Amino acid sequence: MTDKLIIFDTTLRDGEQSPGASMTRDEKLRIARQLERLRVDVIEAGFAASSNGDFEAVRAIAQAVRESTVCSLARANDRDISRAAEALRPAARSRIHTFIATSELHMEKKLRMTREQVLEQARLAVRFARNLCDDIEFSPEDGYRSDPEFLCQVIETVIAEGATTINIPDTVGYAIPELYGHFIRMLRERVPNSDKAVWSVHCHNDLGMAVANSLAGVKIGGARQIECTINGLGERAGNCSLEEVVMAVKTRRDHFGLDVGIDTHQIVPASRMVSQTTGFVVQPNKAIVGANAFAHASGIHQDGVLKARDTYEIMRAEDVGWTANKIVLGKLSGRNAFKQRLQELGIEMASEAEVNAAFARFKDLADRKSEIFDEDIIALVGDESVTAVQEHYRLLSLAQRSETGERPHATIAFAAGDVEYRVESEGNGPVDATLKAIESKVCSGAEMVLYSVNAITSGSTESQGEVTVRLQHSGRIVNGVGSDPDIVVASAKAYLAALSKLQSNAERVPAQS
Repeated sequence: MTDKLIIFDTTLRDGEQSPGASMTRDEKLRIARQLERLRVDVIEAGFAASSNGDFEAVRAIAQAVRESTVCSLARANDRDISRAAEALRPAARSRIHTFIATSELHMEKKLRMTREQVLEQARLAVRFARNLCDDIEFSPEDGYRSDPEFLCQVIETVIAEGATTINIPDTVGYAIPELYGHFIRMLRERVPNSDKAVWSVHCHNDLGMAVANSLAGVKIGGARQIECTINGLGERAGNCSLEEVVMAVKTRRDHFGLDVGIDTHQIVPASRMVSQTTGFVVQPNKAIVGANAFAHASGIHQDGVLKARDTYEIMRAEDVGWTANKIVLGKLSGRNAFKQRLQELGIEMASEAEVNAAFARFKDLADRKSEIFDEDIIALVGDESVTAVQEHYRLLSLAQRSETGERPHATIAFAAGDVEYRVESEGNGPVDATLKAIESKVCSGAEMVLYSVNAITSGSTESQGEVTVRLQHSGRIVNGVGSDPDIVVASAKAYLAALSKLQSNAERVPAQS
């Protein structure tokens, strides 16, 4: 038994299966670099066989990431496994993660296979994968609802074939912490060669217990890898939250007795990046990374914290990446100072041209906003630089009129490729009028399934607004995100960004939707 807990991040694979969270290759690469700065042990970069786009994303991450192990998911067949191995070839450290369902429900209703067929396919898949890669993880899908006797037989077989990690998923979030912990322990005790592999847990949050189940799998069951995502992102109710399990293990080391290699100062930057990229806003009362996680409103609490922080704080905000720093730059500030702040925030730009474009947006923002916070910098960098190459629609200018008793009116100029349009429309409000004006020319036919506004910084009416627009069309779901001190302008940017993604082949449907 090791005293090291392996953190396996699946934000780019399982997290991406949230409707609307699908990411482009460049967006995935940007998040992967942040996960490496976070010192995640294993990055599950995607499902290489699912699409050409995901294959290219996995390969790009394998080329760029040097410190973390890069992993690709694969079904238990030769084609998927070969595709994963090919995508992972440039990686310094690689892992193939193969899976097949083992519960009676899944085998009968989904796979339409017998126990004998599933056992043989698992055996052959791991044997084939082991010839292509030294690090093989095997997952019996819906493992927690599987017959223990059959599950032990499958696990013993795949370990004998060379599986180095055994992951027991609670695929549908059915588990209860104590029961799940004892289930993992029972498997480890009954499988004769269990000591030849690292045991892992992968829990979904359908009953709100993914973190508790994962920690029980570690403490009671003896697992030494937790599979998790930034912000708990994931399909349905989400996955186990990386920031919560990491800080639970670090804060209560007296109980768990385990070390994690995570650089916790990178937790909040990672959370912000994932939220901004996917458009999934973090709730204010979210543990660790929520805006209120370290806020104290009660007078009794405030008095205690002022006298001694540990009266009401069990961890320090700065230890997980929260900072009160604001960039003291304005419209007369130099490019080098701006570039230095980007480096301090852990933001990497692919080229000097991108730095120059970001600096130009910073200067424009400084003309309209007296104080520029770190959150503003992160938003303006992420607003356009990552997807500029795929951007088809661009906002040129916007004028809107809204008066009590009068119907709001908007006039907008935007570019579609090399063609510029000027359109106008009325609406129920200035945002409605603006988006209707755009749609009157584009005629996308897309359904808006989400419109969300979030203040990037708090405490001032000067704060930038960040707008997320989620569109659905012909089975595709895409997010557009725009930020600006003017909410109407931010809405137009977000809508045009979403339309650009619908128009672009770079945006893909989640692999298993």
